[in-house]
Amino acid sequence: MTETTTGGTARTPEIQMASGVIETLRQDLFTDIFAYRPLPLVETQGRFVRRLPGAIRKYAPWRQYAAVAGLAFFVVLFTGATHSHYMGDAGKLAVGLIAAAPVLMTLVRPVAAWWAAVAMTLVLAVIGGGAGWPWSPGSFLSYLTVMVLVTLRTGPRVAAWMWTLTLALGFGMSVLLGNGFGTGLPQMAVTSAFALAIASSVQIRRSAKAEVSAQQEVTAVERDKRTLLEERTTIARELHDVVAHHMSVVAIQAEAAPYRVKNPPPELEAAFVTIRENAVAALTELRRVLGVVRSADYEAPDAPQPTLASLDGLLANVREAGLSVDKTVTGAVRELPQGVELSAYRIIQEALSNTLRHAPGSAASIEVSYVLGGLGIRVVNGPATGDVRPSPGAGHGITGMRERVAMLEGEMTAGATAAGGYEVAVFIPVPHRAEPASESQKDTGTGTGVATP
Repeated sequence: MTETTTGGTARTPEIQMASGVIETLRQDLFTDIFAYRPLPLVETQGRFVRRLPGAIRKYAPWRQYAAVAGLAFFVVLFTGATHSHYMGDAGKLAVGLIAAAPVLMTLVRPVAAWWAAVAMTLVLAVIGGGAGWPWSPGSFLSYLTVMVLVTLRTGPRVAAWMWTLTLALGFGMSVLLGNGFGTGLPQMAVTSAFALAIASSVQIRRSAKAEVSAQQEVTAVERDKRTLLEERTTIARELHDVVAHHMSVVAIQAEAAPYRVKNPPPELEAAFVTIRENAVAALTELRRVLGVVRSADYEAPDAPQPTLASLDGLLANVREAGLSVDKTVTGAVRELPQGVELSAYRIIQEALSNTLRHAPGSAASIEVSYVLGGLGIRVVNGPATGDVRPSPGAGHGITGMRERVAMLEGEMTAGATAAGGYEVAVFIPVPHRAEPASESQKDTGTGTGVATP
């Protein structure tokens, strides 16, 4: 079955396939021949590069340029030494520079470099190729080097086109202009086929490796985003009980407040009714939000959320797991907002869990500091000891700690210590709250007489 073009002319599958082949040839070797495509610099993180002196290491990204320049210099020497003997030193140098020019062009314009190599072959063949015509030993080396470098920069499809057109070039010149000259076409065909096959394999492997690296980077970014969302969801679920408790207290106190005041004015009763309605509405919306962030396997906790008062139980559990841990509390212990208490407990819990996973056999110390402006937490562990190998981690624990600290507008630092261990230091600001009114103040009638939450 044939297809028709917009003009009504039928196009057979063979014609369509031939058109596609010609189009790929045009795109690979004719479109934007002189496009500026400089060879990218290489990274300087290799094992060999790190061992170089500092004065040389800064030029390490240019080592591929230096390698190509070295090849071009060798082509100059080889071509001048193997070309026709009747030429003087200046002529041999000129011939060598002509042969080396396409090699240097591969650094900035790879496709144009191959066409320059074709022109170089014709020029040196006219000047005097000798045995192996149309490729003299120097032009043979230069032409083969250019094809390999272009293949490494473009890909196997361009290599196939270069090899095919090379055969056509050699065959055409041998038939039309041979006239008794020896031909180097078989040698070029076989040698270039092996060289381009190896170069294509290297380029395919390098492209695949780069694609895998790029995919791994994308996967790592997506994993970090997913981890961050999971940590935020966990924090939201845990804080639900805290916020719900406060909203329930507000609603209860707003409902009971009018009964604690004798003959309250209607305006006051209406205000408390509005407060209670808003508190109940907020509590309802909060439960809806929890339903959104709750996962399919989420189970509601059957116990109150932990606070710093539960810290001794946590330390007892980790000691049973084999971790030696000490606790130090400084400052005047006082009751903190429940969100701060919960986050502080979770931060210490995660820090101790990281110690068990990544530093088995070490000892840890915890310092909880109650200061005027907030709460300070410091968890330090020593290096791993014993025969147990540390477990690899993805850094999710640190991410969760940072999210909790950021939620409370605090500060956190985490990193290795000079002794080979790890330290997590956190400061959570806690705004100063006014002390509740004493019983004597309530009896004297100071204020409205409404209990504060």
